[in-house]
Amino acid sequence: MLMRTDPFRELDRIAEQFLGTSGTWSRPTAMPMDAHREGDVYVIELDIPGVSPDAIDIDVEKNMLTVQAERRPSTSDDVRMELSERPLGVFSRRVMLADTLDTENIEAEYDAGVLTLRIPIAERAKPRKIVVGESSRRKELSA
Repeated sequence: MLMRTDPFRELDRIAEQFLGTSGTWSRPTAMPMDAHREGDVYVIELDIPGVSPDAIDIDVEKNMLTVQAERRPSTSDDVRMELSERPLGVFSRRVMLADTLDTENIEAEYDAGVLTLRIPIAERAKPRKIVVGESSRRKELSA
């Protein structure tokens, strides 16, 4: 139902380990994702804790789903950071959706740091029974 479109994710992870760039502000970071099917709905869950719902942007162009979220640092003047291990900045994920999904009716919900997208299976992709009728030529021959 979906295809991964981030072939350099593992390379980015290795570079983070060696270069120590995991806390940079401007570098996009991938969001961990789970995907499964519940009946006639495809469900995608993305982990983006610490992000307010108004900082999440979801776009669909053709079959490409793009999710971006931004976690900003504390803006209080009286806060002095002692340790900062949680990544800040822009988080993004792109997922190629199959033609069998109805991208016009995606529902999004954000709860406890998890963004859940529910994408219905398109009617044209659901199994259906095809009735075989008797040909008109056969009817003429039997008459």
